[in-house]
Amino acid sequence: MRVLVTGAAGFIGAAVAQRLAERGDSVLGIDSLNDYYPVALKQARLDRVQAASSGRFRFHQVDFSDQHALGEALATESFERIVHLGAQPGVRYSLSNPHAYVQANVLGHLNILELARHRGIAHLVYASSSSVYGGNEQVPFAVGDDVDHPLSLYAATKRADELMSETYAHLYRLPQTGLRFFTVYGPWGRPDMMIWLFTAKILAGEPIPVFNNGESLRDFTYIDDVVAGVIACLDKPPTDDGSLKPGGSTKPHALYNLGNNRSEQLLEVIGVIEAACGRKAELVMLPPQPGDVDRTFADIAPLAADTGFAPLTSIERGVPLFVEWYRAQYGR
Repeated sequence: MRVLVTGAAGFIGAAVAQRLAERGDSVLGIDSLNDYYPVALKQARLDRVQAASSGRFRFHQVDFSDQHALGEALATESFERIVHLGAQPGVRYSLSNPHAYVQANVLGHLNILELARHRGIAHLVYASSSSVYGGNEQVPFAVGDDVDHPLSLYAATKRADELMSETYAHLYRLPQTGLRFFTVYGPWGRPDMMIWLFTAKILAGEPIPVFNNGESLRDFTYIDDVVAGVIACLDKPPTDDGSLKPGGSTKPHALYNLGNNRSEQLLEVIGVIEAACGRKAELVMLPPQPGDVDRTFADIAPLAADTGFAPLTSIERGVPLFVEWYRAQYGR
């Protein structure tokens, strides 16, 4: 089949595009290549996908939040399914640049919904976030939990995406699956993510800021597991038979948590990074950051039941793989 992947130069997008091409699918990738973090990293990911794709990957640079530009870029392209992973990520950046989030995550999502509707797409898989759970104290987080009290604008835009998708599933019977990602990490990751930041600083002998005095817990999910979950969902569109889907919809719209089903204490994760780096970290304990949540923990039972998904990579295995990649890329 032919698949459109948005955010194809991003961490998850590039990995999904590569896996789809390697299994024989034809992949069209789009990305704006903005400078939220170094464009050179995004280009390196694209080069890696191209080299591994045996000619089954093509790329257009376009901003999907620009409806006219998106329409022009895809006017002569055909595809049957969409994996919509492009977004403006990051909780903390949303405090200083809120308009970027509404532009990319709300208007951009609407443009992809309209594209899918008018093209008669067989299945749209899109990225949501564990951030939608806000300050939820019930663990593990279940897709049926209350998610109407976000703690950041980023979380609010992702919840808005879910609601818009539900509307399109109702009005146009557009089959969709929303995936709430839980702290994805691994080789070729994002430089603004915790494991990358801490690894870089520890290897450079610099102090690392530890927010919430190290008391936070996170469900860390290795990139290979995330890719497996995304593709398992892509291959199984929700039915339009009135049955109740995970997330509560009776339309062809399902919501799943995509995590590791483990909640790791931050200081213990730092210990694993220290061991992989072969040196101790200098910790600077700080209060919580605005918009951050205390804990994330994914209930993945519905995803496992519907697709057979099972995460395979623990922090103890995944972190050393990332550190090894980081040293190879950056020479430390």
